[in-house]
Amino acid sequence: MIRVLIVDDSALVRKLLSHMLAQAEDIDVVGCAEDPYQAREMIKELNPDVITLDIEMPRMDGIAFLRNLMKLRPMPVIMISTLTEKGAAVTLEALSLGAVDFISKPKHDLTNKLLDYQDELLEKVRQAAVSRVRALSAPPPESESSGKLKNRVIAIGASTGGTEAIQRLISMLPANFPPVVIAQHIPAAFSASFAKRLDLNSQMQVVEAIGNEQLKVGNVYIAPGHAHLVIRRVGAHFRTAILDTDPVNRHKPSVDVLFHSVAEVAGRAAVGVILTGMGRDGAQGLLHMREQGAYTIAQDEDSSVVWGMPGSSVELGAACEQLHLDKIAPKLLSLLKSD
Repeated sequence: MIRVLIVDDSALVRKLLSHMLAQAEDIDVVGCAEDPYQAREMIKELNPDVITLDIEMPRMDGIAFLRNLMKLRPMPVIMISTLTEKGAAVTLEALSLGAVDFISKPKHDLTNKLLDYQDELLEKVRQAAVSRVRALSAPPPESESSGKLKNRVIAIGASTGGTEAIQRLISMLPANFPPVVIAQHIPAAFSASFAKRLDLNSQMQVVEAIGNEQLKVGNVYIAPGHAHLVIRRVGAHFRTAILDTDPVNRHKPSVDVLFHSVAEVAGRAAVGVILTGMGRDGAQGLLHMREQGAYTIAQDEDSSVVWGMPGSSVELGAACEQLHLDKIAPKLLSLLKSD
């Protein structure tokens, strides 16, 4: 049984989350706390496997509590956040502090709409229970410049744990690195904040893609949270395109959609990287990239928060190589230097 502690100042939310989790035979809600002080005592007494944690609470907010928790007793935490720009920024901060994942609660009609998230909540609690929670070590020294760059494109896909894995990877790349396109499973309200956060911590320029941008050296293009990102060849250049089509593998943006487009238009001029994430999205696309001559990398199990997506890629034979997260950037630079 997965033992869950719910921490939320709203009695309604505690009741709804308890009801949703009680539907699963493998999950046991061992307690509910209305503030971090009560939660602290209940953690000692009940020893839960997973915590759901509200961000906005009286006496001590969820971020302050999470920061203390990760210092003293690291454990899987799922944040309960709001689908707002402010909520996005705070949620991304929580992920940087060690939270495994988040659920976005609706702003209106909470009783009915929150129940729509039940399947997502159950899946994320199960994944959190087997996730790897630990403080990341300090980033390695900045990599040297990659030297002469050719017409290359780097495609990256991620899900659970991916916002921090992507930030860590991108922060290690030099300002003259080839263009990078990224599909990260993230709500529409969060993707712009995610791009801004990356930009502040990177030598490269990071933007949320809007479509028809020419891929340029030193730039990173993040898929918007409401659409698929693909690339197309226009003359001698690659350009972004945004597709408002159906979800693929239940995701929009989908990593598979991005990777398949990169395989078709860039072929051996591309490098594919699949990072930590829940599910199988991206595995078939990475295989397609490898079959088209691209070099492909899967994050290894040891450094992944959840090894679902990279693990599925390895099972398919889609990855040329498995690497620890901190070794991926040096590998990318060595691939470029060997051209």
